[in-house]
Amino acid sequence: MTNRKVLLAAPRGYCAGVDRAVVTVEKALDLYGAPVYVRKQIVHNKHVVATLEARGAIFVDETDEVPEGALVVFSAHGVSPLVHEEAAQRNLRTIDATCPLVTKVHHEARRFVAEDVEILLIGHEGHEEVEGTAGEALGMVQLVDGVEHIKDIRVKDESKVAWLSQTTLSVDETLATVAALKERFPNIIDPPSDDICYATQNRQEVIKQIAPLSDLVIVVGSTNSSNSVRLVEVAKEYGTPNAYLVDFASEAKEEWLLGVKTIGVTSGASVPEILVKDLLLWLAARGFEDVETVTASEETLLFSLPAELRKDLKAAGIPYVEHIK
Repeated sequence: MTNRKVLLAAPRGYCAGVDRAVVTVEKALDLYGAPVYVRKQIVHNKHVVATLEARGAIFVDETDEVPEGALVVFSAHGVSPLVHEEAAQRNLRTIDATCPLVTKVHHEARRFVAEDVEILLIGHEGHEEVEGTAGEALGMVQLVDGVEHIKDIRVKDESKVAWLSQTTLSVDETLATVAALKERFPNIIDPPSDDICYATQNRQEVIKQIAPLSDLVIVVGSTNSSNSVRLVEVAKEYGTPNAYLVDFASEAKEEWLLGVKTIGVTSGASVPEILVKDLLLWLAARGFEDVETVTASEETLLFSLPAELRKDLKAAGIPYVEHIK
């Protein structure tokens, strides 16, 4: 079959918040030695978690699984004040690797609560980020997981209600949900700025360009990665006949390639580039050697490592990059 090619999305893979979180655990292991405990998965990616486990990271679900007085890193998705309190009660040393963009949403939630404003939080039930944000405003948050239940929402004062959102949602679906909320609550207050993560938006934007040109889209990412799952959904919505999510190239299937000339490839914001390269090698071995990069935007946002870690690294003379991309 001739004219086979791959349309490779840019940007893709690691965002600044994920890079910061992963490097935080790596440098904590360098500085303090193993084990370093991590509450929840530092980021939602199987390869990243397995790699850090091999170095001595121990992932736990709750702080009560961490030995008293030990070091624990909080994941990029953020935690509620209750988790911080539980850690303090167990005399745990903590490093907070919460993505600064999630921290921004937490600040917004606290500000609304201080003004006695109820919050309608757009997100997915059970997601760690949603739990952390809701924990900043106990008793003042109602989850909005889709538009179908908006008609049933009841608030104390319709003039004192605001919306916030999980940072990794579909941009289009979030806009549709906000529009429905504004129809139901005309006086609803917007957050000071867009809550959807810049990296989530950028990755969705480029897949919107690639999807209608592709017979097949393969997204590299884990099933518990909200932004990766959204990329598959966006690809289908914008015109590709088939789209699949894989953690590793070995999960791709030969039958997906039958009759296919153009394949779109991208990866979620918690996926290291090595996994994309593995997929490209797998595709090249099957005739898809021609790779064309499709660029939607350039990403330049940088985040510093957590302050408590930077201080100890400097004191120990361990080198690190002050700002990571």
